[in-house]
Amino acid sequence: MKNILISVLLLWSVALIGQKEIPRLSQLDVEHYVFNLELSDEHDTIRGEASLRIRFLKELPELHLDLVGPAPNGKGMKVQEVLKNGRAVDYRQEAPESLFVELDEPLAGDSTHLFTIQYSGIPTDGLIIGENLYGQRTFFGDNWPNRAHHWLPCVDHPSDKATIDFIVTAPDHYQVVANGEQIEELNLDEDTKLTHWREAVPIPMKVAVIGAAQFGVRQAGEVGGVPVSSWVYPGNRTKGYYDYAPAVEVLHFFTQAIGPYAYEKLANVQSKTRYGGMENASNIFYFEQSVTGGQDHIDLIAHEVAHQWFGNSVTEGNWHHIWLSEGFATYGANLFIENTYGRDEMAKRLISERQQVLVFGKRSPRPVVDTTVTDWNRLLNANSYQKGSWVLHMLRRKVGEVDFWNGLRQYYATFKNGNALTADFQRVMEAVSGKDLSRFFQQWLYQPGYPELAVEWAQEGGLLELNIRQVQAGPAFDFPLDIKAEGPDGDELQWTVAIDRSEKTVSLPCDFEPRRIWLDPDTWLLFTADLQRQ
Repeated sequence: MKNILISVLLLWSVALIGQKEIPRLSQLDVEHYVFNLELSDEHDTIRGEASLRIRFLKELPELHLDLVGPAPNGKGMKVQEVLKNGRAVDYRQEAPESLFVELDEPLAGDSTHLFTIQYSGIPTDGLIIGENLYGQRTFFGDNWPNRAHHWLPCVDHPSDKATIDFIVTAPDHYQVVANGEQIEELNLDEDTKLTHWREAVPIPMKVAVIGAAQFGVRQAGEVGGVPVSSWVYPGNRTKGYYDYAPAVEVLHFFTQAIGPYAYEKLANVQSKTRYGGMENASNIFYFEQSVTGGQDHIDLIAHEVAHQWFGNSVTEGNWHHIWLSEGFATYGANLFIENTYGRDEMAKRLISERQQVLVFGKRSPRPVVDTTVTDWNRLLNANSYQKGSWVLHMLRRKVGEVDFWNGLRQYYATFKNGNALTADFQRVMEAVSGKDLSRFFQQWLYQPGYPELAVEWAQEGGLLELNIRQVQAGPAFDFPLDIKAEGPDGDELQWTVAIDRSEKTVSLPCDFEPRRIWLDPDTWLLFTADLQRQ
C-alpha cells in the first residue's frame, strides 16, 4: 500500500478496534471461501451467502468468525441462517464484530467442515459504495487492515490465508473485477449479470476484494504468460491506459529479480480506495486521481506490484511486522527506479525517505517492530515504510550485492503463499550470507532511533583526524561510516570507518587541506550528523 494519504488517515474520526492475540488462529484454518454477493442500484444493502471450508486443528466447542453486526444507525451485517455441513445450527452475533456458531458437538481436531452463512446489510466500511469522480455509482472493496469483516464473514487476520471465489450478481451495466481468474460472465436476464472470479492461490483477507463500476478495459501485455490489464473509468480511459501501461515493465522486473509471480493475472484498477494504492492480490486498486495522462505515478505502480511478492504472497504473520510488507514494497520501488533510471535517481528517493524517518523519529521514537500498537492504521508511518526501506538498503551493503539478492529470492521461495515474521527473514539472510546479523536486526528494527553524530575534524601533518560521537539517546549503533574529502585542486579521498561504540577518534592519511568533507557520500546510512571543524 502506498500511503499517500497518511496525514489524513491519522485523523480519522472512526476508531478502529485493535486485534489482540487471537487463540483461535492456532485452532482453525479457513481453507476456502465462496462469497455470493448481490449488488443493487436501488439501495446500499448487499445480500450475501458465504461458504467457508474450515479445517479444525484442535477440538473446539464453537466457531468464532469476524463479522460486524447491526448497529444503531441501521448499518452492519445481519445473519439470517447458518448451516454446518448442510444442517441448520444455532448462532449468535455479539457486538460489535463477532459471529459465534454453536456446534452440535465439539469438532475433533484435524477435521474439515463446511459452513454456509446467509446474511445481508449495509456495510459500515470495507466495501465502499458511492460515486466516482464522474458521478457514476461504484462498489470497491477496501479491506486493509482488517476491514473485510465489515462486509464478509471471515477470519480477518493476515495469518489466515485461503483460496477464494467471488460470485457477484449486479445490474448489467457494471463490470466486476476481483482476485484471480475470471471463470464466468453470464447475463441472467435483460437487467442483471453474474460475474465469477476465482483465486486459486491462498491470500489474506486484507487483499481479497471486488470492484464493480463502469470500466474501460484494455490488455496492456503479458509477462511469462501472465496477462496484465488496465481497468479505468470510461471518461479518462485513454489517459488511464497510458498511465497504467508501465505495470508490464514493472512486473517483468520483479519476476526476473525475485522469482515467479504467484497469481493468475495482474489487473490495475482505477478505484475509490482511500489509500494512494491498495495492493489487492492480482487486482491492484489505485486512487482515482492516479490517472493524469502523464505517467506520473510509476513509483506507485512499482510499490504496489512489489507487494504482490511481499505482503501478498509472503505475508506478515502479524501486524507488528508490517515492515515486511510496506518496507519491502517501498524499497522494491527504489530497486525498480535504480534499475530503470540509475542509482542517482534512487539516491534522491533515499535521501527524501531518510528525512521522513528523521522527522518521524523525533516526533515518535518507536521501533519498527512495535508490539505496543493496537490500532493498525497507526502502523502506516515512516517506520514501516521509509525506515523499513532503509533497513533493507543498509542490509544490502552489510551482506553484499550477491547475497542480498540471493537472500531476497530465497526468502520469497521459502515463504511463498505463506506467512513470515522478522525472525524468519533474518534467518534466511544469515543462512545465505553466512553472517551473524543479530545486532544489525536488533538495532535497526527492535530499538528506536538512528545514529545521531557529532563529528569534529582537523587536518595536520598529513592526517585527517576526526572525533566521532554518537549523541542519540539509547544504545550506540554499529555501522560503517563513509567519509570523503575534497582538496583545493579537486582531488578526492574516501575512507570507510567502522563505528561500533559511542565515541571513536580516527586518523586518516590525507596530504591536503580539505575544502569540503562529506559523511556518507554514496547514500548508504540512515543517520543525522553535525559536522564541525575543530
